[in-house]
Amino acid sequence: MRTTIDISDRLLAQATSYANQSGLSLSEVIEEGLRRVLDTSASDSPYRLRDLSAGSSTGVDPLESYSWPDLRDMIYGGRGSRPFASHRRWKDF
Repeated sequence: MRTTIDISDRLLAQATSYANQSGLSLSEVIEEGLRRVLDTSASDSPYRLRDLSAGSSTGVDPLESYSWPDLRDMIYGGRGSRPFASHRRWKDF
């Protein structure tokens, strides 16, 4: 089947060069490229993240009983748990 498509000059030059080096026609190179793209996209499945939620879906959230400052202190272990504590504030200048 004949069809007309627009291809950038650079891509056409690369495809033509590849066709000449490999002993294929330009049509064969284009068909193979289309097959690869279509085969790959058909077999790709969407990426899914593992569920790393805290607690269980049927139980109580183990973090629910903590306030945000408590959680922040646990995360940072007392190192920088108070934002900007070591910096002078604008009103202090």
